[in-house]
Amino acid sequence: MDPALTKETVKKDLAEMKSALEKKPFEAVSAEAQQLLNLLNNMTFEIAITGRSGVGKSSFVNALRGMKDQEKGAAKTGVTETTMVPEEYSHPTFPKVKIWDLPGIGTNEFNAEEYLTKVNFKNYDFFIIISSERFTKDDTNLALEIQKNKKKFYYVRSKVDIDIENTWKSEGISEEDTYERMQSEKKTLDIIRKESYDKLKELGESSPRVFLISRWDLNKYDFPLLQETFEKEQDKIKRDVLIMCLPILTKDSIKKKKAAMENLIWKNAMVSCTVGLIPLPFLSLGCDIGIVVWTMSHICKVFGLDEDSLNILANRVRKPVEELKSVIEHTPSTGKITAEFAMAILMKSAMWGAITVVEAVLDFIPVLGSLYGGGSSFVTTFYLLKNFLENAVKDAEKVLAKAAEPKKRK
Repeated sequence: MDPALTKETVKKDLAEMKSALEKKPFEAVSAEAQQLLNLLNNMTFEIAITGRSGVGKSSFVNALRGMKDQEKGAAKTGVTETTMVPEEYSHPTFPKVKIWDLPGIGTNEFNAEEYLTKVNFKNYDFFIIISSERFTKDDTNLALEIQKNKKKFYYVRSKVDIDIENTWKSEGISEEDTYERMQSEKKTLDIIRKESYDKLKELGESSPRVFLISRWDLNKYDFPLLQETFEKEQDKIKRDVLIMCLPILTKDSIKKKKAAMENLIWKNAMVSCTVGLIPLPFLSLGCDIGIVVWTMSHICKVFGLDEDSLNILANRVRKPVEELKSVIEHTPSTGKITAEFAMAILMKSAMWGAITVVEAVLDFIPVLGSLYGGGSSFVTTFYLLKNFLENAVKDAEKVLAKAAEPKKRK
């Protein structure tokens, strides 16, 4: 955690703050930052998973939560419909994100007309309509009602890995025939995609989007594209919530999470700055520590570097958790991120802050330079968290690479 920012780098990072302060009074900017933080911290997100009975809705809920079907607390699965009322499942590390396992459509208990009312339609942010074979009229009727009520929905064709494996078996392609398997897989995916598209067109969809997914491996097929699509179609605050909680599947996922966390760091530093302006002994330093501890712990969760997230990833990729932990070099476990840990970092940065930060603030943002406590508080908090974020990104990239490594054959 040695200082890595020069005066020029500090000035570059402060450009956004200067621009904001030139457009609005300081009090308005800081109040806006606090308001956005409150919205982000209190935001709930409700995702509804629906479709006909037996298509794998509950398994998909479990996959999103990084759980196996048989685990304690997992959504119940079965060949027959096991969900008779909407069942709520919280995200394991971001409990304000709720994933709802809805009853199957087209069953004796529910029909398309009364279904949305019975499942409390208005509670959900968007719907994922799943099919494991061909989409039906019930699926498109449901989608039409969702659309009428100005909600988003996404068609998902599940269990494509089973279709691919069945094709390999029927064509007699062995595990050693890597090239043949790749060609067969591509052909099978193309057929499923075309059949799904054509069926939905036949049922009245003008330009349907269908995402092909595997129940067991979210890295494969269209899940990263599905994730990217429903991120893009949310408002800014909810988009950041989704980006923070969804699993890291690609380097692009890490890049998006980093951008979301940079926005959060800027806001938290503004709050620190505001408290720093209050002339009470030790209040600014105490607030800095609280903000730093919370944000560092949050960064660990967002990048999947906390204990729970690492266990979930190990479960998903079927590797020992210690193997994933072995590549983490910079980021401490969340249990070690305490007030004492933050205080030690603040003490190490004190000399750097006295020489470099104050001069930069005085030169660059006069309104803060005239109030040393606030300017110092902002830049110190901003610098420490930015540095921690950069290290977390490096570790997350290493964990992603380790998770993607093929298993060693015995």
